[in-house]
Amino acid sequence: MSPATSPEALTAVEPAAAVATVDAVDAVTADAVTAVDAEPTGTLSEALRDELIAFRRDLHRYPELGNCEFRTTAAIKARLEQAGLSPRVLPTGTGLICDIGPKDTAVGARPMLALRADIDGLPIPDTKTVAYRSTVPDRAHACGHDVHTTVVLGAGLVLAEMHRAGRLTHPVRLLFQPAEEVLPGGAADVVEAGALDGVGRILALHCDPKVEVGRIGLRTGAITSACDRLEVALNGAGGHTARPHLTTDLVTAAAKVATEVPALLARRVDARAGLAVTWGRLATGHTCNVIPQRAELSGTVRCLDLPAWREAPDLVHAAIDEIAALYGAKSEIEYVRGVPPVVNEPSSTELLRRAMVLRHGVDSVEDTEQSLGGEDFSWYLEHVPGAMARLGVRRPGDTTRRDLHRGDFDVDEGAIQVGVELFTAAAMLDRHVP
Repeated sequence: MSPATSPEALTAVEPAAAVATVDAVDAVTADAVTAVDAEPTGTLSEALRDELIAFRRDLHRYPELGNCEFRTTAAIKARLEQAGLSPRVLPTGTGLICDIGPKDTAVGARPMLALRADIDGLPIPDTKTVAYRSTVPDRAHACGHDVHTTVVLGAGLVLAEMHRAGRLTHPVRLLFQPAEEVLPGGAADVVEAGALDGVGRILALHCDPKVEVGRIGLRTGAITSACDRLEVALNGAGGHTARPHLTTDLVTAAAKVATEVPALLARRVDARAGLAVTWGRLATGHTCNVIPQRAELSGTVRCLDLPAWREAPDLVHAAIDEIAALYGAKSEIEYVRGVPPVVNEPSSTELLRRAMVLRHGVDSVEDTEQSLGGEDFSWYLEHVPGAMARLGVRRPGDTTRRDLHRGDFDVDEGAIQVGVELFTAAAMLDRHVP
């Protein structure tokens, strides 16, 4: 752990001295929910803002891949314990959950609100020239998971102080999840470990470099798409390029599968389902005058809606087999289920909208489109209602394109404060939104 976030440094900032975020939200009662737009905006103290930025930069320097986030888990655990909390590391050895607030075990008690962050990085080099650039070769937090983690940590510190002050009326669970970038996603393991036991609603956010800092994007219904992985091998008799008629021309067969399978599927699925096969790798052959005996293709299958996603494996298998058979190739298909779409539940989406409006005004929420990206937050929504917001991280006036999953991706760190305020407000308003 770097000095910026060593246990000694982290204990220097106590939540009690840092929290100034909750006065407005705490004043919101069941009778006053309809007047939430009129509530004043709260803010974090400068001390907590600085601490959270330092924490995020430390994570950014030391990104870890899915299911290997041991240092990241230790850093989160240490800070929560310093705040007097009792985090529990997940059975996989990375990731953790932490409950905050009163333990109400009465029959009919309101279930917990869960706040989820993903903690893993990506296997790509960090190409930025900043002081907090990744120190790990070919590893980078290029999707904003360091920001997600810091936001949920910050919300936890604020909520813990609220609980000590007797101002948190129902429990909240912090959920730091490993391996979001590894299909089918670490969320499935987290659910299996019982992390949703007692949870009635779950919220998350995801950095969006198209949205300016200080704003969030919301959408009721599907906000991401399904994403599966596809591995295809074509096999046949190779031979001399002078006599292709005596071979199975696998180079041509692979090229036809690559181009014609997506076109064929476009005629077998409702266009509104958005089923798309996109290839990322095609490998075959070793020299110019030898027709190979094997060709390999790898790609993704993405889909906008749930019914089409459920039909996709059979449709894709049939299309590949048909095209391969035309050229005498035998196909081996590995269809790896990834994640279904994230479908934002209306009440949870409204909770996020009210919380953001309370903190930053009516102009701080914008409509957002459905993305073709996949997100394993969807697995939680198979069990409990919830919603994901898109957190604006673009610096005002910055016209540089900093897309996700690129080595130059970075954020305006003011987004951390916005995210913490959004989640703390949502935790207070949750009891008023059915």
